[in-house]
This record gives sequence, C-alpha cells and structure tokens, in this order.
Amino acid sequence: MRFATIRFGGSARAAVVADDRVHLFPDGTTVLDLVRSGLEAALEAGHRVLADASPLPTDRVVFEAPLRPPTIRDFVTFEEHVEGVRAAVQDRGGVPESWYVAPHFYFTNPYAVNGPGAVVSAPQGCRELDFELEVAAVVGAAGRDLSVEQAAEHLFGYTILNDWSARDLQRVEMQVGLGPAKGKDFANTLGPVLVTADELAPRLDSDGFLPLLCTAHVNGVEVGRDVLSNMGWTFPAILAYASRDTVIAPGDVLGSGTVGNGGCLAELWGRRGRLDPPPLRAGDTVSLTVDGIGTLTNTVGAPAPQALALPGARRRDRARHRAETAATR
Repeated sequence: MRFATIRFGGSARAAVVADDRVHLFPDGTTVLDLVRSGLEAALEAGHRVLADASPLPTDRVVFEAPLRPPTIRDFVTFEEHVEGVRAAVQDRGGVPESWYVAPHFYFTNPYAVNGPGAVVSAPQGCRELDFELEVAAVVGAAGRDLSVEQAAEHLFGYTILNDWSARDLQRVEMQVGLGPAKGKDFANTLGPVLVTADELAPRLDSDGFLPLLCTAHVNGVEVGRDVLSNMGWTFPAILAYASRDTVIAPGDVLGSGTVGNGGCLAELWGRRGRLDPPPLRAGDTVSLTVDGIGTLTNTVGAPAPQALALPGARRRDRARHRAETAATR
C-alpha cells in the first residue's frame, strides 16, 4: 500500500494512493498516526479508505512529504559513494577500513524536511550545492537492542530521500573531525509516497537486499544509476544497529546513504578531479527515481543571502590560562 500526505482544499490530508487516484483519510489523521498504529492496523485503515472514500485524480492534489519524522539517521552504506566523496570532500583516496566494521550514520535535521515540488535553495555561503539519491526506511514499531531478525519486523515502509548537501561548507567543517553539520541541515526531501514493507517484500533477494533500480536526473539528463541492492548492509541490519543501547520509535527515518555511480555530484567530482557536472544552480531541476517507489522532483531556488558575519574563535594563551586556573584553586 502507498500512503501519502497531500494538500487539498487548503489543508494537509493523509491518503492512500492507488491507480493514479488519491483516497483521503478523515480530516485530522496523519501518516505518522498510521505509522504509530503499526503496519497491520495501518493497512486495515487503508483498505477501509479504499472501500469508502471517493477518490481524487492525483493531478488535482499537491504531494507533500509523506510524514514528519521524529528523527532522521542517515547511514553511509554504499562503498562506491564513500570512495568518490572522500576524494571530493576530504581529498583522500580509497575506503577506510573502519567503514567495513559497522553501518555508520549521522543525525540530520527533521525540521528541514520538505516534499515533492518544493523549491530548495543553497544555504548561506554555499557555492557547491549537491543532491543525494537515497532510499529511506521508516520504523514502524518501537524497540531496543534488536537482532537483525527482529529488526525486520519493525520496518513499516520505504520512501525516497534527497539528502541535500553544501559540499564546500561540509569540506571545511569535517576538517574538525566531526560529521557534517551546516553542510547538511538546511534541507532534506522525502517522498512522493511511503510504500509499505509488505508491498516490496516479494522483491527481496536471497540475501535480504532490495534490487531496485535508482536513477538521478538533473535538468532531464541522467547523471547517476545504481541498484539499491549494492548496499553494504540490509535495512534490517542498519535498523538493528540504530537500536543498540537506545530506543528506535515509530516514524524514525533511516537513510540508506547515497547510492553509487553518480548518486550525487560529489562522487563524480572526486573521480574526475573537477566539478563536472557543475554544482546545482538556481533553476535546476533534480529528479530522483526508485523503481517500486516513484519519482521525487525538486527545483533549486535562488541562493540564500550572503552569510552574516560571525566572529572567529578567541585564541587562548594556553600557558597563561593554566596559570590563572591554578591560582584560583
């Protein structure tokens, strides 16, 4: 089943999408409510709506992000992506051995979520705006310290994630030794629909991966193509890792990380040693397509105004500071 959040008649409504028709839930129901009810209950509610609701053509509504997630963990599970982006962002070759140990992730900004058709602008001071083609799994049941086998039962469904990136800002801040921050938290896009796990389960391969074709187009020109089953870990594995020593909750989003072979521009920059294709500019259209889920399209808007001046850190006289601290004891 395909759940969506659409805007119709001036308000946002949860809906089921079927055969180019949108079936609305009663006003006040959200997709996050459905996710929190559990997959079985959500499917039952969806079937009731399909039976009772008068559908609308999809071209009469505006699709928004399917849900507003409480948290977003973005993993990095594609070896080819790591190799290319390390060269572009960190000026380093190869894949670090630490990547093979565990499915590493960072937390990104749930307040920066937008949906299909939204205009996304480069943040203050950015001249190297990039997209990132990912698939996001949505958690459907709370859990902690789950095994991989248990985690498979906690998956509600999947959607497309565009983890927009300001590569020049990211390049500077990662020199400090932390993950990306302002290079990432200005925008991320989810959509167009949330496809339930049962719908894609028949497509799982014998190792538990989803061999879904993923393509990226900029202004109608294909720049990337990969298969989701090239992930280094399955979605149940990354969900299990996310649940270690903490709680995962319904609605939490787990990004696959960017697919390889042109899933973002920076990977290509790293391999080619130059900004080719060029960074995204105002007016560019980015379309990300994942077989079995749909197409997520956004347009790049005018860049944010020049960053306001921010003072640099005060440089400390370390010897003087130690002496002053000792004198106060």
